[in-house]
Amino acid sequence: MQLTINGTPRTVEVEEDMPLLWVIRDELGMTGTKYGCGVAACGACTVLVNGAAVRSCSMPASAVEGAQITTIEGLARGETLHKVQAAWVAHQVPQCGYCQSGQIMAAVALLNENPSPSDADIDAAMTNVCRCGTYGRIRAAIHSAAKA
Repeated sequence: MQLTINGTPRTVEVEEDMPLLWVIRDELGMTGTKYGCGVAACGACTVLVNGAAVRSCSMPASAVEGAQITTIEGLARGETLHKVQAAWVAHQVPQCGYCQSGQIMAAVALLNENPSPSDADIDAAMTNVCRCGTYGRIRAAIHSAAKA
């Protein structure tokens, strides 16, 4: 199976129904994308597929052949953080940090679609779960990234 992840074509020999999350983590060794619930409810496993947020734990790898897949590892350009990552640092968003790669990817997808979201837009789009409750800092970071 041919997948393009973070701009790099990759060939993987996996079952067609293997979740994309396990291809990313186990087959390709990119562990920034996290396993949370396994049923696409929490969002810890969020990646971008053609710029849109996708919960990779429930997405069969075969469904994304030919698509552009971006993981948290693919956001920064060299030493330069993506504007959302920089905003996360500036606003000290993470507490435990477990959900944050998925939160960042969801925020990037939101800003790809809506470069100037309102609080209501953010609340509607950011459906990832943060058990530490950093939602206020997440919202502030998204607003900062939108202005960057």
